[in-house]
Amino acid sequence: MRWLVTGAGGMLGQDTVAELTRRGEDVTGLDRSALDITRPGSVARAFAAHRPDLVVNCAAWTAVDDAETDEARALLVNGEGPRLLAAACAAHGARLVHVSTDYVFDGAARAPYREDHPPAPRTAYGRTKLAGELAVRAALPDTAVIVRTAWLYGVHGRSFVRTMLDLEARRDTLDVVDDQRGQPTWSVDVAARVADLGPRVGPGGATGVFHATAAGEATWYDLAREVFRCVGADPDRVRPTTSDAFPRPAPRPACTVLGHGRWREAGLAPPRDWRAALRQALPLIRTASPDTVSPKESPRETP
Repeated sequence: MRWLVTGAGGMLGQDTVAELTRRGEDVTGLDRSALDITRPGSVARAFAAHRPDLVVNCAAWTAVDDAETDEARALLVNGEGPRLLAAACAAHGARLVHVSTDYVFDGAARAPYREDHPPAPRTAYGRTKLAGELAVRAALPDTAVIVRTAWLYGVHGRSFVRTMLDLEARRDTLDVVDDQRGQPTWSVDVAARVADLGPRVGPGGATGVFHATAAGEATWYDLAREVFRCVGADPDRVRPTTSDAFPRPAPRPACTVLGHGRWREAGLAPPRDWRAALRQALPLIRTASPDTVSPKESPRETP
């Protein structure tokens, strides 16, 4: 099976190519310079050259705040791009794994969002990502899956975890938001989920939506304290504050904890706890230099 990974210059894209390579898969990773998913000609050339059986779309506009003032450009990448990829997959008989986000939800839930919970985005970024989901499902109702993830961190590029490591070394104390809840998720774990799920995509197999976030939940304050604790720093140096202390153009959802019920349906175990993943990831992140990644392929920044 031939795999094609778009957005291969970003955090998740790099990890997905690495995971598939490790498993011995025939994989090609293309960054935006090699495949611009918003251009029909670029998509057509990529499919003609690589003839993929399975496409993993990691390409996205992830600058959450910038989308508030430039929703049209964000929609081009997050909505029109997936539509073009899905149309090409349909024409060539390829399957698609499309990566989406917790921002398709409003953040008002008091329990984990099920995969079939009605989306209600409150931001331009969320609206554009939902547009991409709808386009993929319309074009490939039986041969695509949507994989929503959130609060990503990893070795490649910028992330909240890397920022906390940097600030721990430079500041005596740190104020971190304690009124937003989610699931800190290592991009390597998401890449493994994509690699597991991909061969199962298709009629009679996996279709619809899956949530690829770590188990458990935390606030940004909880995550920062855990980072400090894991590197031997005093977690009490991290102090709680509210979202009002960090005003942003795009409102952050108060709670986007995602449910994981569909993994067992696909014959796969549910994700592991976020603390276990963080403990494994931190030594790798600490010793790696952050890559220079473009805004449209970088993990979204969070307070």
